[in-house]
Amino acid sequence: MTLKSLRIAVAAGVLALAGCSSPAPAAEVPGGSGPLVAFYGDSYTLGTGASSYDERWSTVISAERGWREFNPSVNGLGFVNNRSLYGEDSGDLPSLIIEQDPDIVFVTMGLNDNFSYDRASEKIEAQIDADLTRLHDALPDARFIVVEPFWYTDERPESLEVISGWVADAADRIGADHIEGASHWIEGHPEWMASDGLHPNDDGYAEMAKRMDEELDALGL
Repeated sequence: MTLKSLRIAVAAGVLALAGCSSPAPAAEVPGGSGPLVAFYGDSYTLGTGASSYDERWSTVISAERGWREFNPSVNGLGFVNNRSLYGEDSGDLPSLIIEQDPDIVFVTMGLNDNFSYDRASEKIEAQIDADLTRLHDALPDARFIVVEPFWYTDERPESLEVISGWVADAADRIGADHIEGASHWIEGHPEWMASDGLHPNDDGYAEMAKRMDEELDALGL
C-alpha cells in the first residue's frame, strides 16, 4: 500500500463513521405535490456536515422543483461498503426505495467503495450492476438519474475512475440518465468543507445543488 493509499484508507474509516451518532433525519421530507423522488446515497446525499438537512443538495433541489423527497441515505454506505449500517431489520436501502414506488430515483453511490477497492473490486463491480438492475426491474416506470460518485479530496485514487466507469456502464445498461463530473464539483475549494474536513458544509452543498440544477435543467427536469 502506498503512502497516498494509506492516507485515503485512514480517512475512509473516519468518513464511514462521521456523523453516525447524529440523529437520523426523517427519510420522507414534506414537499410539494409533484413527483415522489427517491435518493440512494451515502453521507454526501444524507447531508452530513450541513447545518441542517434543509441545506443538503437533495432537499434544495427537491424544494425548488416541488418534489416529494424520500432520502434514506446512510453515512459510509457503498455498493459493497457498510451495507449493514442500515440495520438488518429494516431491509437494505434499495428495498426501502422500491417500497415507495417513486417516480424518479437518484443513485449517488460509489465514494465509499474506493476504500475497499484493493480487496473487493470484483464484488463492487458486480454489486453496482446488481443494484441498478434490481431497482430498474422493480421500478420499470421510474426515471433513473445515476450520478458519478462524489469525491472529497483533490487527491484522486485510480480506483475512483474505475468505479465511476462501472457506474456509467451500469447506468447505460438500464437506460438511465447519467451525470458525469460530479467527483470534481467541490474540488479545489477547502472553504466548502465542514470542520471534519471530510464532508461539505452549507456552502459546499449549495455548490452541489447549483451544479445538480444545471445538469437537471439540461435533462429537462
